[in-house]
Amino acid sequence: MSTKLIRSLSAITPREQGGVLTIGNFDGVHLGHQQLLNRVLQFASEKSLPSLALTFEPHPALYFRGRSQAFPRLTGIREKFQLISDQCINNLLLINFNQHLASLSASDFVIKILACQLQPAVIVIGEDFRFGHLRMGDVALLQHLGGRLGFVVSVVPPFKQDGLRVSSTLIRQVLVEGDLQAATRLLGHPYFICGRVACGDQIGRQLGFPTANIYLDHRTVPIQGVFAVRVNGIAGESLSGVASLGTRPTVHGTRKVLEVYLFDFNQAIYGRMICVQFCEKLRDEVYFENLDLLKEQIIKDVAIARAYHAKRST
Repeated sequence: MSTKLIRSLSAITPREQGGVLTIGNFDGVHLGHQQLLNRVLQFASEKSLPSLALTFEPHPALYFRGRSQAFPRLTGIREKFQLISDQCINNLLLINFNQHLASLSASDFVIKILACQLQPAVIVIGEDFRFGHLRMGDVALLQHLGGRLGFVVSVVPPFKQDGLRVSSTLIRQVLVEGDLQAATRLLGHPYFICGRVACGDQIGRQLGFPTANIYLDHRTVPIQGVFAVRVNGIAGESLSGVASLGTRPTVHGTRKVLEVYLFDFNQAIYGRMICVQFCEKLRDEVYFENLDLLKEQIIKDVAIARAYHAKRST
């Protein structure tokens, strides 16, 4: 059964009410999040109830910082939905994080939104869960209100990997450092970006390396540079390639763009939705004095990425 995406509280129906609920930003849907979602599924199965994950858009940190200040998200809505669907949760509810929601007291958030509109039987949360205006609500308050309002609260301890507490903040940090292997261990899956292929300025094609381009104008991501990648979403295949993510300083670019050169591939895929999985960082993005020098480096990047993929296919 596929996960249902519910884009507002007003779209909630009796079918989604009365179930097992978890709440969070779920940025990255990492191993800690997966532990929460597994607990939700366990309760839902035992009690024959629907499962529901509630998340916020925009990310509260982005709301409070303002869009003019960069906040590197691990997942956009599309990636988050895909990963939560992979966990077999019945429903994903998106709530618009706005001034009204930010100003709600902790008690009002529970009473007016959770109890009145979602009517959960069980709420599963992490032990550091905070909610309401100025994050004044905590586990103790939620348990107290649950006793009054008729829902059970299940608290899940932090998840640790390699002796470290898994968190979205930690994963952003290791990605900024270029450690994709560490990020994969903490996420429980490779880091990836999804987007629609757009027309570019054809510079890659002129150099002999046509690319599928995804513009990231309204999104800040925690990585930059050149990577060995795998791409999904084309004819059901996983294709290998090399990708550059950055502003393209050699051609005086200003927009952040993900450019993917797929090996042994020659099809027009403009408008297609693809997911780019980052396997290994090859180098940082750098400025070259001319396109000839850039082409020489691309040839080297392609060779290194081909060798990387060949080694892992044997």
